Amino acid sequence: MPFRSKETLERWVDEFHEARGAGERIKVIVQDGTDGADTGLVVVPLENATVTIFMQPAEVGAASWRVTIEPQPDTTILNSHQLHAMAVELSVAAELCAYLEARSVGHEETAVD
Repeated sequence: MPFRSKETLERWVDEFHEARGAGERIKVIVQDGTDGADTGLVVVPLENATVTIFMQPAEVGAASWRVTIEPQPDTTILNSHQLHAMAVELSVAAELCAYLEARSVGHEETAVD
């Protein structure tokens, strides 16, 4: 079944970072897939909030991605500059999600046993 390996996602995130010049804190972490497949989970930490954004395909093999914003344990209080910086980070996350969806269209990669 087609999926995106952690290695593939790391390459895509690196290419996005090089092309966009943003998202240096974005990383791919190990996520155990079906039968122990080497899948990745894209993590976008936010500098001005205690929340992290996670991205992953909506389902294995799908070109569409979903974004999860974890619950925030603390109240975030920002000044206007910090809020603007957070808005920029969210914009970069949205661009990355669209980029990953575009790269996923027609991508075929199968797990190696």
